[in-house]
Amino acid sequence: MPTRAAAPTDSTLSAAQATARAVDLGPLPEWDLSDLYAGTDDPAFARDLARAEAECRSFAESYQGRIAALAAGEGASDRLGTAVAAYESLEDLMGRLMSYAGLVYSGDTTDPARAKFYGDTQERLTAASSDLLFFTLELNRVPDDVLDAATAVPPLAHYRPWIEDIRREKPHQLGDELERLLLEKSVTGRAAWNRLFDETIASLRFPVHGEQLTLEPTLNKLQDADEDVRREAAEALSGVFRANLRVFTLVTNTLAKDKEISDRWRRFGDVADSRHLANRVEPEVVAALVEAVTQAYPRLSHRYYRLKARWFGRDSLAYWDRNAPLPKVEQRTIAWAEARETVLSAYGAFSPRMAEIARRFFDGGWIDAPVRPGKAPGAFAHPTVPSAHPFVLVNYQGKPRDVMTLAHELGHGVHQVLAAGNGALMAPTPLTLAETASVFGEMLTFRRVLDATTEPVQRRALLAAKVEDMINTVVRQIAFYVFERKLHIARREGELTAEQICALWMSVQAESLGPAIRLDAGYEPFWAYIPHFIHSPFYVYAYAFGDCLVNSLYGVYQKAEEGFVDRYFALLSAGGTRPYGELLAPFGLDARDPAFWQIGLSMIEGMIAELEGMEV
Repeated sequence: MPTRAAAPTDSTLSAAQATARAVDLGPLPEWDLSDLYAGTDDPAFARDLARAEAECRSFAESYQGRIAALAAGEGASDRLGTAVAAYESLEDLMGRLMSYAGLVYSGDTTDPARAKFYGDTQERLTAASSDLLFFTLELNRVPDDVLDAATAVPPLAHYRPWIEDIRREKPHQLGDELERLLLEKSVTGRAAWNRLFDETIASLRFPVHGEQLTLEPTLNKLQDADEDVRREAAEALSGVFRANLRVFTLVTNTLAKDKEISDRWRRFGDVADSRHLANRVEPEVVAALVEAVTQAYPRLSHRYYRLKARWFGRDSLAYWDRNAPLPKVEQRTIAWAEARETVLSAYGAFSPRMAEIARRFFDGGWIDAPVRPGKAPGAFAHPTVPSAHPFVLVNYQGKPRDVMTLAHELGHGVHQVLAAGNGALMAPTPLTLAETASVFGEMLTFRRVLDATTEPVQRRALLAAKVEDMINTVVRQIAFYVFERKLHIARREGELTAEQICALWMSVQAESLGPAIRLDAGYEPFWAYIPHFIHSPFYVYAYAFGDCLVNSLYGVYQKAEEGFVDRYFALLSAGGTRPYGELLAPFGLDARDPAFWQIGLSMIEGMIAELEGMEV
């Protein structure tokens, strides 16, 4: 996939419209995936896939049924260390293959050839990985004292954090044959329903102002300065979601039931326990976060939206006006070149090293920016594997929020580059810290822009936009988490109708947004398009966790404590090798203290108070 500059396109755009967008945004980069493979027909891809299958079989032949013996006696660390290193090498190889297939697919999820390539790759790698499944299962059957002795000395000591993570899964481990069955059937189970959701979302078209738009540009219209455009976009979203509720309801019911079955067999009690375990976070810490945020609704979202309604000269705002730009504020399109410079200068002011890493994404063809029909909506940073490098996907349309999204995803990218040195097994970061670099990068960029803005009206607009983003990150994501909990608990009693799911959604939204946002008829099916509910149940609280954590972290940074940058890079470079509590300790922060969350929430509250004091 060669790099080429392109303006965002839509199948419904005229040549004149496309030219106008190109002038507004400038050339937009598409990623160059050739650092992974030259194309879907690259012989190297076929060779690596065949090699992965053969080496997985060979690994099983060499080690299956022998782990207990390898772990016993003198030389255990060397024997097991060799096995784990071989396992890690296979994880990197298979991760490279699957990452490439997934990135190709995300470029156009409606293309049958790409979908087949992705599906075939997933099937073959799932079958291959079933040959490796025994390894972690047998490791967990080794007595604790025996494994502790083996991991106490090199070379196995290097992998001790990974092995300790594996041990945490031990109480929820099933028998070998059952684990293999579940893995192999995942291709026709959860993975298939995920793919159905993605392809359904990508195929939807929304009629707005005579155009048939895909999801991303339609959602973008909710930030248009023209209220009629916002209302028309909201009505289009509502109408199309409602017309497809049968599919979304079936997908949601099926995946919630699938999770309930898995949780029951694996002996998880609460609906979110498996996510907490995966995140390496105590359930009581998450409960404290949720309680702190829900109790703060009146001081945060309710208070801000009441203020925003007043700016519009109203008592309340329709739901499609929630993210509307402020009245009487000039709206401009931010070209890609300006967005790049804004983010890199903000990163550079914090640390030249941080800017240098982020610059690689622009210069190396690691970013895919244009809006295209079929392209995955939203934004992400994909870490791929340590032997390669991350890739970033955004749908850039020149809004101020798009600049912040770019800063957010590049924060992820920097984090992933720094953590890669830990290897394929320990580079991944638990979700408790996975949003740290992204939200911190976003905050650096916001502060840089705000400090450079002296005109009062523009400064108020910037501050208001940041408050809205923080409300979307903290209040909205916790409301999403509460909605998911209600949905999964209710699903345990039987299948849910679309109307029941919509009712759960509306009750949670009304509580979180407050009386200044009118949830008029039409908002009921807006739960349907949120991908986290499908791909990663209960992931959403990680955003609130990360935002509150970064607010506290940024407060430490503002005190200009010596060595902050070095400690910050040490935190990011740790990847998954150390627990979040240990990594936060050098900053004097403890997320297990209920008062910790008030630090982050008070920063949002302070910004709202500052806005209240500004002249309208």
